Amino acid sequence: MSDRHMAFWPGTLPNHLTVPQTNLFYNVEVSAARFPDKPYILFYDTPITFAEFRDEAERIAGYLQQECKVKKGDRVLLYLQNSPQFILAYYGILRANAVVVPVNPMNRTSELRHYVADTGATTAIVPQDLFAQMSPLLGDGLEHILVAAYSDYLKQPTDLDMPAFVKAPREALAGPGVTLWTDMLVHNLRPGPITAGPDDLCVMPYTSGTTGNPKGCMHTHRSVMYSVVASMQWFGSQQDAVMLSVLPFFHVTGMQGSMSGPLYLGSTIVLLPRWDREIAAECIQRYRVTSLQVISTMVVDLLANPKIGDYDLSSIKGVRGGGAAMPEAVAQKLNDVIGVPYVEGYGMSETIAATHINPPQRPKKQCLGVPLFDVDARVVDPSDFHELPTGEVGEIIVNAPNVMLGYWNHPEGTREAFVEIEGKRFLRTGDLATTDEDGYFFMVDRLKRMINASGFKVWPAEVEALMYQHPAIQEACVIGARDAKRGETVKAVIVLREAYRGKIAESDIVDWAHQNMAAYKSPRIVQFTDALPKSSTGKIQWRELQEKENAT
Repeated sequence: MSDRHMAFWPGTLPNHLTVPQTNLFYNVEVSAARFPDKPYILFYDTPITFAEFRDEAERIAGYLQQECKVKKGDRVLLYLQNSPQFILAYYGILRANAVVVPVNPMNRTSELRHYVADTGATTAIVPQDLFAQMSPLLGDGLEHILVAAYSDYLKQPTDLDMPAFVKAPREALAGPGVTLWTDMLVHNLRPGPITAGPDDLCVMPYTSGTTGNPKGCMHTHRSVMYSVVASMQWFGSQQDAVMLSVLPFFHVTGMQGSMSGPLYLGSTIVLLPRWDREIAAECIQRYRVTSLQVISTMVVDLLANPKIGDYDLSSIKGVRGGGAAMPEAVAQKLNDVIGVPYVEGYGMSETIAATHINPPQRPKKQCLGVPLFDVDARVVDPSDFHELPTGEVGEIIVNAPNVMLGYWNHPEGTREAFVEIEGKRFLRTGDLATTDEDGYFFMVDRLKRMINASGFKVWPAEVEALMYQHPAIQEACVIGARDAKRGETVKAVIVLREAYRGKIAESDIVDWAHQNMAAYKSPRIVQFTDALPKSSTGKIQWRELQEKENAT
């Protein structure tokens, strides 16, 4: 790997990062001991202190161990929007020596069934508004569902507007295996000792790929801890920072940068379950927010607010993000309005967030950044993996402390994901990039078949597998289509079964898909066709359809 980027390395940072040899929950204990009365979470003007957070997380762990019979290494599904309960449950699961499986709350029952079956989880933690999506799986693998009402943490009066699902009163849901969050806490059960160490499994985010169902990325406490500490130190964050946390926590970027990172530091997060540009601006002003972690669509929306000039945003010292390239004109407007550059990074579920980030003092636009501490990242020829010179396009491969162990229950996928070079194990990212004369990495294209919709990674093979559940669909091919707001959106080209031709509309398929899969991956465009292009061996030629779409 070239060391050209070291000329622009942050001057106060060493090249190597020593990773704490602890269970991730130790960060809760440290921050609660150091700053017991300081708010960790501000949720619509309700504070939760570090001491309160530790106490409730331990009660959750005690209930999981004693009532749900969760043992060391067991997987527990966490199916919630950004909320105090998400973070408390996340760390309660870790305190029980178990493994967090974060699940996108947009997923529906048919998708959730795979998570339950693949992980072997017997316990899930869900919000009351999504209980109906998870409850059919009770007795079909699941034995316990803990049900949270977001409004339970609205304990102070507020003038901030909030979504209906947040302020909805607690429902009296009941049944075999069903426990309300409040009842769980009332038991006041305490867990046994922490026995999970740095090399035990910690969190298992799921990612899809070129074939079939999502796969669990196995991360240890050590790999997660590296990612937490590296990003916080890269930006020089301190305990008196205040972060607006609005990126989804089920995704590794928000999980590490907006949730676990601030907890490690002992800083405060202002928590929003979903993006709202006016509430975001009000919270920045009210709480003197010092940093934002947002994607490009959020920045576009924030700057499009005609009242943006009415808010005092002068407290902001940093804006960072990733997932989708920031348009240069938008980045410039952000700098003009707020006075700080947008600092981009690059990472994957397989690396539990960033392996590359732009140097804060010298960021480049529409750039992935430079490799972080102890990361060996190369642009190679994907046919033989020899490293390519500056300016040539190749696949990014990474050897780093935060690379996953492999895919859960998927040895073949694990073998395909890695390559050994010079005795080192490199993750194949499937992303095509170049490096410039300064050693910065720039995305060019994707080697893998993937759609990037507002920063959400959509894998066509997974969507196609779900589409085939519709009785009218004979064949389906999913491609990306340009979208002015999302960058890309999902399009399905479909051959109908003979019996349904002329009896079903394209809009009917769109509606069905929206009801049966997560909204971000649900096709927003459906096109009927008489036949799909195929190779001599009968394989659908998706690339031909994609090229035709790109040409329109």
